Amino acid sequence: MPLSDPRFIALESWLATILCTNHHLELISGDASFRRYFRVHTETGSYIAMDSPPELTPVQPFIDLAAEYQRQGLLAPQVIEQHLQQGFLLLSDLGDTQLLSCLDRTSCQKFYAQAIDLLLPIMGVTSSNQMALPLYDEQFVARELTIFTEWLLAEHLNLALSASEQQMLDTTFALLTANALEQPTAGMHRDYHSRNLMVQSQQLAVIDFQDAVIGPVTYDAVSLLRDCYTRCPDEVREQMMLRHYQLLVDNQYLSIDTSFAQYQRWFDLMGMQRHIKAAGIFCRLNYRDHKPAYMADIPMTLSYIIEVAAKYSELSAFGEWVEQKVLVNFEAQQ
Repeated sequence: MPLSDPRFIALESWLATILCTNHHLELISGDASFRRYFRVHTETGSYIAMDSPPELTPVQPFIDLAAEYQRQGLLAPQVIEQHLQQGFLLLSDLGDTQLLSCLDRTSCQKFYAQAIDLLLPIMGVTSSNQMALPLYDEQFVARELTIFTEWLLAEHLNLALSASEQQMLDTTFALLTANALEQPTAGMHRDYHSRNLMVQSQQLAVIDFQDAVIGPVTYDAVSLLRDCYTRCPDEVREQMMLRHYQLLVDNQYLSIDTSFAQYQRWFDLMGMQRHIKAAGIFCRLNYRDHKPAYMADIPMTLSYIIEVAAKYSELSAFGEWVEQKVLVNFEAQQ
């Protein structure tokens, strides 16, 4: 890192005071936020250092939720040292093998099944530091859907919506919002996908959980099975949806009277809502946060919207519009 980077200099200084051995830092990622992560190599092992500017992303939620996840029996980073004022954490090192890199035709069923089963303890995390997690409510959903309109349609594509297009968008967003709010709720990771699950000795560890909320029971499953970064084979996705549905029924998150058809509609429309949001966030990461790599993930994200919308008559017009106007214009610009 450049010597002019004041946060890196401060991080190095803090680590020197808490580590009793020589060390050097390797930047391993900046995620889809203002945080950065470094692997700290020492003579006796390695750690992960989190650099999270406290005025932008305080570290206390991560500390509290890490403790809650561990209490639920989940493999999650252990907080070894902390500097709340600076926004620095020293964490246990869960390795650098993301689930994304391990998925292939022979392994995906095993790993997806394990990831679905981990949703049960995750659903049990509904509070942090004795405070209830935020609710994924109507205002929350509205804020997320607005990201699509502001950043993909307006900022990137410079689309001026006609009155009929705006009406279609309003109707679609109202339908997706109602779908989210009518589902039973549980603890929700909110970013549960192949880049936030680490593989350690064939077991999955969970990271990037600091934005957890209480929300719809299908949200995390659809994040995993309709991942923006890799496509789960259709037949495996169907099997895993059945596995998740049965998990919810067996553990009384869903009534035994809730049909799989109802669950599937909740799942499909929840996925549409999430992908609409994700497409907007990928543009925001490019324009606001100067992280252009996420733009490459937009075509698959839009393709999910088109694919699912075609299954529901009330969404077919929206899906056709996304295909013919949004995706076409996006691809022309790229």
